[in-house]
Amino acid sequence: MLDCRVEVDGERTEEPPRVFTKINMKFIVSGHALNEDQVNRAIELSATKYCGASTMMEAAGAEVKRSCEIILL
Repeated sequence: MLDCRVEVDGERTEEPPRVFTKINMKFIVSGHALNEDQVNRAIELSATKYCGASTMMEAAGAEVKRSCEIILL
C-alpha cells in the first residue's frame, strides 16, 4: 500500500488580484519499503516537469517551498 497526501498553505497579497507570494507544500508519503531518494526524486519531477501550475506560480514570482515526510508502514 502506498499513500501520498499534500498539505498546502500560502500567503497572498492584500490587494486584488490577491496573487500568491509564498506557497508551502508538504508531501506526506506512507508505504512499505519506501526509498527516500526515490520519493525525493518523484517530488522534484513533479515540481520541475509535471506540474504546470507550480511552474506558473514560480514564474509569476511566488516563492514555492516543498518538504517531505516519509512514513514507513
